[in-house]
Amino acid sequence: MDRSPDRNRRRLLGAALAGAGALALPASFAAPSAPADRRTRLILLGTAGGPTPKALRAAPASAVVVDGAVYLVDCGNGVARQLALAGLPLGAVGNVFITHHHSDHNADYGNLLLLAWAADLRRPIDAWGPPPLKRMTRLSLRLNATDIRTRMADEGRPDPATLIRAHELRGAGEVMRDARVRVRAALVDHPPLRPAFAYRFDTPDRSIVFSGDTRPSPVLAALARGADVLVHEVMFLPALDRLIASEPQAARLRRHLLDSHTTTEQVGRLATEAGVKTLVLNHFVPGGDPALSDEVWRTAVAAHFKGELVVGRDLMEL
Repeated sequence: MDRSPDRNRRRLLGAALAGAGALALPASFAAPSAPADRRTRLILLGTAGGPTPKALRAAPASAVVVDGAVYLVDCGNGVARQLALAGLPLGAVGNVFITHHHSDHNADYGNLLLLAWAADLRRPIDAWGPPPLKRMTRLSLRLNATDIRTRMADEGRPDPATLIRAHELRGAGEVMRDARVRVRAALVDHPPLRPAFAYRFDTPDRSIVFSGDTRPSPVLAALARGADVLVHEVMFLPALDRLIASEPQAARLRRHLLDSHTTTEQVGRLATEAGVKTLVLNHFVPGGDPALSDEVWRTAVAAHFKGELVVGRDLMEL
């Protein structure tokens, strides 16, 4: 599996620790008792953009892991298997955050909950995201009612409806906090879907921001101000026309992509404006073109961002 070298991980962590004193963390946060180099982990589970399955990259999903607890951002197709490949137990997922309701970000939301329950989920799991998240959760359980009834009877499992708690978000602000992490949201611009969210995770030793899908957004720049890591979607404009050439509605799709996503130049400029230490490219559009090497992506962004730049890959840990 693709993972960043240990020395890169240590370098990223060093940058995080250097800026930790500037974070506005809740007073309840205590200094880490575990070794700092294992405290907070960021794992890119899937880095493709768009609803069509790709051979080279899995669908969008990322995990923030703090003291073994998994905070999952988005649930693209295959997310449960990506968690398994990353060595993360499904039962360790305690919170799920959906950025918006495009299928590449939520296709396996219900499946993840079902498979976690069928594996080792024995405690409540909280899901956060735009409406109609509660209705989606109920309908997912109804869709799988036969399997659920059978496993409850044959295996003595608890009713999953008592373990899954869906929370609908409609505006910006603090989403949740616990002993490990504080999560805040910003409303980003991803037409026609509204609301759509970016999320910031502040832990005792790191700050990590996920853009979700968005065009260049001042509120995202504000949310990411001074963050250790910004995980941001990216679109390579020169390859766009080749990507959509076979689409029957090519002109309409092109307009949507330009109106609701962020180009390589724009993401570099936004990361510079926000003053982030490390920019991680993610949600690649196009995400399945073998001609677009890591160096192509890096070169297109590096002209506009002089900090640490990481071209994301599936199962990369930072």
